[in-house]
Amino acid sequence: MPDDDKFEPRLGRMRAGGGGRSRKYLHRVLAAANLARGGAGFTGARSRAFSGSRIGRGSGVGRVLARGDGHAAYRARRVVIKSRIVRLAGKGAAAAAAHLRYLRRDGTTREGAAGRLYGPETDDADGKAFLERGQGDRHQFRFIVSPEDGAEYDDLKPLTRRLMQRMEADLGTRLDWVAVDHFNTGHPHTHIILRGKDDRGRDLVIARDYLSSGMRERAAELVDLDLGPRDERAIARSLHAEIEQERLTGIDRRLLAAMDADRMVMARADAPFEQSLRAGRLASLGRMGLADDLGDGRWRLAAGLEETLRHMGERGDIIRTMQRAFAARSSRPASAEYAIYDPAESGARALVGRIVERGLSDELRDRHYLIVEATDGRAYYADIGRSDAHGPLATGAVVRVMPAATDARPADRTIAEVAAANQGRYDIDTHLRHDPSATDAFARTHVRRLEAMRRAGAATRNPDGSWTIPDDHLARAAAFEASRAAERPVSVDVLSPFPVEQLVEKEAATWLDRELMSDTPEPLRETGFGGAVREAQARRRAWLIAHRYAEPGEGGARYPSGMLTALQRRELLRAGEQLSVELDLAFVEAQPGERIEGELRRSVELAGGRYALVAKAKEFTLVPWRPVLERRMGKNVSGVMRERGVSWSIGRSRGGPTIS
Repeated sequence: MPDDDKFEPRLGRMRAGGGGRSRKYLHRVLAAANLARGGAGFTGARSRAFSGSRIGRGSGVGRVLARGDGHAAYRARRVVIKSRIVRLAGKGAAAAAAHLRYLRRDGTTREGAAGRLYGPETDDADGKAFLERGQGDRHQFRFIVSPEDGAEYDDLKPLTRRLMQRMEADLGTRLDWVAVDHFNTGHPHTHIILRGKDDRGRDLVIARDYLSSGMRERAAELVDLDLGPRDERAIARSLHAEIEQERLTGIDRRLLAAMDADRMVMARADAPFEQSLRAGRLASLGRMGLADDLGDGRWRLAAGLEETLRHMGERGDIIRTMQRAFAARSSRPASAEYAIYDPAESGARALVGRIVERGLSDELRDRHYLIVEATDGRAYYADIGRSDAHGPLATGAVVRVMPAATDARPADRTIAEVAAANQGRYDIDTHLRHDPSATDAFARTHVRRLEAMRRAGAATRNPDGSWTIPDDHLARAAAFEASRAAERPVSVDVLSPFPVEQLVEKEAATWLDRELMSDTPEPLRETGFGGAVREAQARRRAWLIAHRYAEPGEGGARYPSGMLTALQRRELLRAGEQLSVELDLAFVEAQPGERIEGELRRSVELAGGRYALVAKAKEFTLVPWRPVLERRMGKNVSGVMRERGVSWSIGRSRGGPTIS
């Protein structure tokens, strides 16, 4: 236009230039957008089913970075990145705060000090402020970034900050994050917590392609810039080491990608070096029974190869973990037999033994394990799930490990029976009318069960305190138990918080005493922990006779029926006297039928078990502990003392849950 200040709009249909066929402008924009993100044209057919992997920020970048020639992949420094998206609804916010505290625990720095939180511009980030900014967020991202050559870095902070800057460029938004570096394992690594909001306050959605490969490739690029690509010798050593490994390797992934519909793959490859790797690995898989040689360089891979190799790798890691645990104690099981406790196995039995080690198997998902030296002479590795699913578990303590329940409980069947006879409705009064022999305390335990299911969204409570029980209540109860078992696959009961050697001369009702008096005691091997228990029992028997708690008799001793009660009371009175001086309060022994009220101060570990300390203004008492009391610490509680413990009442209404 001759004059920049003049503008003359021309209305009409927009037409394609260059003499091409005209199209609607909207269609041209959509087709261009489709082409830019790697899809088919607007009217073209899709080449593959929709998976959702391309939804979110960074999808295009993630796919581009994932493509690369094999030789470049060999030369690149390797970085392992684990990612997890955590929902913050419900108890998620409290769990996020607990996770942050865990990351800053002692012993994670090079010097063995507490982990230090840092951010984009500070080496001393404020964790509380970060959590406050995240209040109301739908989710957060958690990453573990572990460079294969992380030990060559004196400080991982610069690498982490440059990685997050690259991510900001790839995702097109500023990111709000904090991180902690850990040097307490053989591979230094960084934990990164990223808020689930972008710089405009909207939910941050990151494409699965970017999380699975793009972020890892960005980190590898940065490590390459810092340390340089691996040389040919290092590459050859690393890849040849994979040939005989009993785990899923990079060679296996390339073989799986190259196999046809009949699971057949060729040992031949274009590059001589790759062919030598293929041939060697296929021969190794053949020796493991995971591939069949068909001749002429053709092999058929076993069905489920990937899953089998993953399990083999996990088992190898577990055995090495157990070997390190026993090496640290300068001992090993007498039978030198290691086993993995599988609670899902048909006929899985209870496991009784002493704790050798409690550790963290998955920092990202907060999964813990126990190594237990059992009475049968073996050493077992047991996945115990999340840390908050269990109380204190000290090394040397005697525990019973059992599979978590995955079926509907008897209480669920009772609730369904009562509701079926009362138009799908359940409450305490209805229960007592249906079964006149039931007690009020017994009915309240069923309400407690429904409360637990309600918190998981599996039960409905009406405004009047009654419950609506659907026809599929038992199926819902079984699904509820199965979901709980995923987070807590086993139950761990502490039989003795002290090692068996320390129980011999305890004036208390110990696990050794209960075993000596039991009609069905644990079977004991002559060696290992079984042998240690046998020796401790013999010494305990002699101690009980010497102190007149037992009398010599057939089998070594005769035990009076009131022996355990007398020992338990002696320990309780002694502990009460000691705590009375400490607290400057009078100790009052709880009697059956007496009402227990006051503030739940703390738990107390005694040889005879764990107790709750409940205090009033001028006095306190000790009563048997229940796990549900963890949530009531520091609060007022009330209940009635029974022969086998306390029936706790939580909540003010009659329909509130009761713990018997």
